[in-house]
Amino acid sequence: MNQSDLLKILELVKAGELAPAKAIERLKHLPFEDIGFAKVDHHRALRQGFAEVILGKGKTPQQVAEIVRAMLRKKDSRHNILVTRADTKIYSAVKKANGKTARPAKFHPVSGVITIERSQEITGKGTILVVSAGTSDIPVAEEALLTARMMGNRAEPLYDVGVAGIHRLLEHRESKLAQARVIICVAGMEGALPSVVGGLVGVPVIAVPTSVGYGASFGGIAALLGMLNSCASNVTVVNIDNGFGAACVASCINRL
Repeated sequence: MNQSDLLKILELVKAGELAPAKAIERLKHLPFEDIGFAKVDHHRALRQGFAEVILGKGKTPQQVAEIVRAMLRKKDSRHNILVTRADTKIYSAVKKANGKTARPAKFHPVSGVITIERSQEITGKGTILVVSAGTSDIPVAEEALLTARMMGNRAEPLYDVGVAGIHRLLEHRESKLAQARVIICVAGMEGALPSVVGGLVGVPVIAVPTSVGYGASFGGIAALLGMLNSCASNVTVVNIDNGFGAACVASCINRL
């Protein structure tokens, strides 16, 4: 449920087209619904502009499916459903929970993301550009791209344009970089790309270090430290491999 959904319910009550008791029935699980092992936050879209996102890692397929069912039961809610860090077993359970509907559950194996798209409403004001340094960084970049789109943004990819061949990036300086309202920059190894991108644009650059790299990269710590020490003052950094978190922040900025 989002702000417009709540407003519709209140307007129906005011017009006498919806009984107060029925309105209470629709709203009784706000702010959350306790299903035992989880408390599903149906109120989040009202507070933050997008619904609760389910982290699949660490949960059983059955637990994820039950959370999805709880979200699907909110018939007056049109928000998209997003599961991150999922696998084929979780997807099978979610697909069964969703049933045969016009909005099927989709599994995106590169990123491990499951989506149920129930709304195509665009709430973001501009385009979020998701840039990856290398092909090996694409799984994290795809998590960011899908998250941004499911949160109501126009989001475009620009992949494999790292500093080892900087001409690949500069080719898109006017066509893509200059047109973006927010840029998510995903890189492993030494994590240099966000500094370069930040120096080319006048918009927020959200840097995502990845765990891609050889021994001294320390699973992404080298990239993380490099990004935190960027001399480009419009660069900010999220956690290692956290494409989802970068997209959340980018979505908040893009709605301002």
